[in-house]
Amino acid sequence: MIVLVVNPGGNSLKVQLVRCNRAQAHASEGVTLASVGVEAIATSEAKFLVYEDKKVVHSDPVQATGYAGALENILARLKRQPGLRDLPFSAIDCVGVRVVHGGPNLTAPVEITPQVEQEIIALERLAPLHNKSAVEVLTPLRRQFSHAPIYGVFDTSFHRSIPDYASTYAIPLDLSAKHQIRRYGFHGISHRYMLERYAQLTGKPVDQCNLVTMHLESGCSVSAIRQGKSIDNTMGLTPLEGLMMGTRCGDIDSSVVSLLMQQEAMSIDEVMTLFNRRSGLMGVSERSLDTRLLMPHYDTDPKVKLAMDMFCYRVLKSVGAYVAALGGAEAIVFGGGIAENNRLLRDVIGNGLGWCGLKIDRAANERLIDREGRLSTSDSPIQAWVIPVEEGLEIAHECSLTVASGQSDKVESTPFD
Repeated sequence: MIVLVVNPGGNSLKVQLVRCNRAQAHASEGVTLASVGVEAIATSEAKFLVYEDKKVVHSDPVQATGYAGALENILARLKRQPGLRDLPFSAIDCVGVRVVHGGPNLTAPVEITPQVEQEIIALERLAPLHNKSAVEVLTPLRRQFSHAPIYGVFDTSFHRSIPDYASTYAIPLDLSAKHQIRRYGFHGISHRYMLERYAQLTGKPVDQCNLVTMHLESGCSVSAIRQGKSIDNTMGLTPLEGLMMGTRCGDIDSSVVSLLMQQEAMSIDEVMTLFNRRSGLMGVSERSLDTRLLMPHYDTDPKVKLAMDMFCYRVLKSVGAYVAALGGAEAIVFGGGIAENNRLLRDVIGNGLGWCGLKIDRAANERLIDREGRLSTSDSPIQAWVIPVEEGLEIAHECSLTVASGQSDKVESTPFD
């Protein structure tokens, strides 16, 4: 089965062609045939990128005023990629689109019918940086792939197992019920991949794994996983809650909203834009949201040092809290671009979790940059692993399982108020 994976980000779009074997048991068994994308969408610096093993091997300027235009450009260029000229689009069996927020109803991969599309649109208010872009790509996809079903794969699905005591906010329950206010959790595609890949690497059944997984990129979250199921995630009703991120503030006293509105004469939209787009690593460092660009200035720029120290400390707090919530974890897993290549972060986590026995192998910490492997020493009571996240393989795998099970046309949803 050939799956076209479409993954819209905050200002980027990644597209992969993945071949799945219907009998495969793990997402990592899929084969990526091509991986391309566009970054800096709707800016003068938009670029078309070609990836090999997650590294950019080619880049050139491109016109991309929006996600639909970016996808059309990608699809046109994809046809010309070496090795794909003999693979017509008619050979693609289905399309999988990453959708950030599935709300209370969209809890499994589902074909994006007009009804499902309307529900995704209604959820834009809870994921304004992402859900809209997932909808924008549907028109060119339907035009190019009229023969193939298009599935939504939701970042919130993996976290549907979070218990009420962890997902319920301490506000009147009638308001929570009326507006479907709860902690949904995000980056579920990534956390599921890390869980299942860890189980595969260690030879353990998924339902026996007790882990803390980290997805650390421009958006960041940590998950607690007990017996193969998510029991908590640092993100909440929206992807703004939780860790300090690239441009998002993460956890903040809610009173700051009214203070800024009163003292700075800001509107609620302006405050939310500040929290979502002008805070986090970028807001504190005043230099970049990219830790690769920040780290060379760590020892010379006090704002950069403060930003990185804040970031590492908040990740450590969350990981430590989840180890406690699990009553002890067998392993912590570093995933996502920052976790996969930032030695400082991994040192801070390793030193901070010495109380529970974690011992980081210093040689492995130097060696495992954007590479998979065990980060802890052989005698460490709790393991640490680096598992580069492959969201494209996970999305394709979930789509292929859905098609094989025949469940895709049985998933129903109730419109979200």
